[in-house]
Amino acid sequence: MTQSETTTVRLKVSSQVARIVGSGAPRDAQMSAARGALPLGGKDLLTVLFFLCNSKDAEIKKAAVKTLRVLPESILDPLLKDASLHPQLIEVVARTRIADTELMGAVIVHPKVRIETLLFLARKGNQVILERLAGHQNMLMQHPEIVAAIIENPFAERTLKFKLGWLDPEGQAATEENVDETSAEAETDEGAQDDEDQLLMEDEEKDFEGMSKYQIAMELKVAEKIKMGLTGDKEWRTILIKESNKLIQGAVMKNPRITDGEVLTVAKSKTSSDEIIRIILLNRDWLKLYEIKKALVVHPKTPPAKAMRFVSSLSLKDLKVLARSRQISRMVATAVRKELDFRIKKQGG
Repeated sequence: MTQSETTTVRLKVSSQVARIVGSGAPRDAQMSAARGALPLGGKDLLTVLFFLCNSKDAEIKKAAVKTLRVLPESILDPLLKDASLHPQLIEVVARTRIADTELMGAVIVHPKVRIETLLFLARKGNQVILERLAGHQNMLMQHPEIVAAIIENPFAERTLKFKLGWLDPEGQAATEENVDETSAEAETDEGAQDDEDQLLMEDEEKDFEGMSKYQIAMELKVAEKIKMGLTGDKEWRTILIKESNKLIQGAVMKNPRITDGEVLTVAKSKTSSDEIIRIILLNRDWLKLYEIKKALVVHPKTPPAKAMRFVSSLSLKDLKVLARSRQISRMVATAVRKELDFRIKKQGG
């Protein structure tokens, strides 16, 4: 389905909701509702926010998404236990609250949850969410595309991947509910729903206008920092790689846009954690680069046995420099001097 194609979602709503989201509704009322400022019951509030998240008014849409992200769990949790909750309302909770593992647990087991929603969680969820998905064997057998999405998720641990196997199918479906009496409609772009930047998962920094990215990082939860580390630009990566949390550091190193130059900078930094060095050591492409191997030889967090593996690949010039260095371990220094003596004797012969 192309991104120009849309589907009309129809929900049966209360008269109060219809007055807010219906055609001709006052913009002021919609903005107040988007900000969560109107006295609405839990289900009516979620329904209103769902429609306003699809508003053509960018300001209203942004306010609605922001409200959904901070809506108390005490409101959402009972709704997710309602077996009659519309699949699209479940979807909007998943897309705006994916960092809330308890809520996502309720989403996963909801009888009306769509496969698209589960796929979204499989692609974007953290390890806890992936474990919960993997616990539903019947669902995985019926929808192997969820297994493939879990395996491709960068947060999936190796042990979980091994348990699931390496599959790569893909599937997609759509639902539409026809209703009578009072109803409201929202047009959504099905092709764009998987693009979080285009629908609900807009960059978190947009919610903090006027603040620097460093200031924004101070306000983010760990799960949000992990997501930003995995998807953010170079400025975000530079900020988040300095976090002490190993999960955040690991997310930065797994960011598909990270450059060899950034990896080299991290490898040269004596403050880089053992976890970062471990991740670099596991990446064969990075280990093909001479400067990175040299940086790993001298890094204090590189296990000596690993560092010694790269000594033979160093140039004669660098070996001479390292032979006089006091910044490498005794084991590595011994390996460097042996390699240097071998090179010199070989040249002399």
